[in-house]
Amino acid sequence: MVLPASLRMLARVLVVATATLAVSCGNSDQGARITVGAADSVESSVLAEIYAGALARTGARTSVEPHLGGRADYLAALDAGRIDLIGEHNGALLAFLDTTATDRAPDIDKVPTALSKSLPEGLVVSDAADGTDMRPRVVLSTAAATHDNVRTIGDLTPRCDTITVGVAAVPDMFALPPALEQVAGCHFAATVPFPDAAALRKALLDGQVQVGLLSGPPAVVPGSTDGLTILSDENYAVRTENVLPLFRKGTLDERQIKKLNYVAGEITTDDLAAMIRSVRDDHAQPAELARKWLDEHSL
Repeated sequence: MVLPASLRMLARVLVVATATLAVSCGNSDQGARITVGAADSVESSVLAEIYAGALARTGARTSVEPHLGGRADYLAALDAGRIDLIGEHNGALLAFLDTTATDRAPDIDKVPTALSKSLPEGLVVSDAADGTDMRPRVVLSTAAATHDNVRTIGDLTPRCDTITVGVAAVPDMFALPPALEQVAGCHFAATVPFPDAAALRKALLDGQVQVGLLSGPPAVVPGSTDGLTILSDENYAVRTENVLPLFRKGTLDERQIKKLNYVAGEITTDDLAAMIRSVRDDHAQPAELARKWLDEHSL
């Protein structure tokens, strides 16, 4: 049957309208734009670009909101809906949200459970990156460690009340709450702050202080532990610090959460330290470093 011209025109209009609706529905399947926040540290900027890049590869529309300030600031931005996701450290976040929390180990019934219970309504986390150990490190001069046969924090604990500890921040990383500058079971006789890791190293080698506490992995500051011994901490006297994404509940679908879990399974302390150094020392762009890292890990 041949349609009259008016009906043929109506049919064409309906086809175009149907196609337009299909395209519109297809776009809506991507969901709203996911805004990934970054605090003021280089570490946070790198993680933001990694998470945003990984989510973009699931087909999501993503953007990065930089320079959000400190922990209280970006948690407020999450609460207000200005951002949807941000990278964090599980131990530092737990200490910030619950100053009474005593759990320190990464076992599922320890820090992960305590953190989940402490999260504000509407916020959730996905898998922590077990390969990232961003904890503070307890260090001694190698000469002192050898002389006193000290290899672990446990070896040090009985003598803590006679020891002066020097504390130095590792730059360009997430800030740690003051409570995390303490070592469980260790009440030092005195605490001396130092401006950087190099000054702390010199003080240890000169005998000005007996023990040092670096606020993060020495790989971020190469040479910071030359001539020093890092004490092992298998019992987590220093609370675990693994990176993980913190995000608004309902923001991500199952496929996107799975992608972030793949990222958690691949990223390591050395990866993060290398990218932090590249941004700080070589003025590399976090987005480019993230893209390269995702490519190398087939993410």
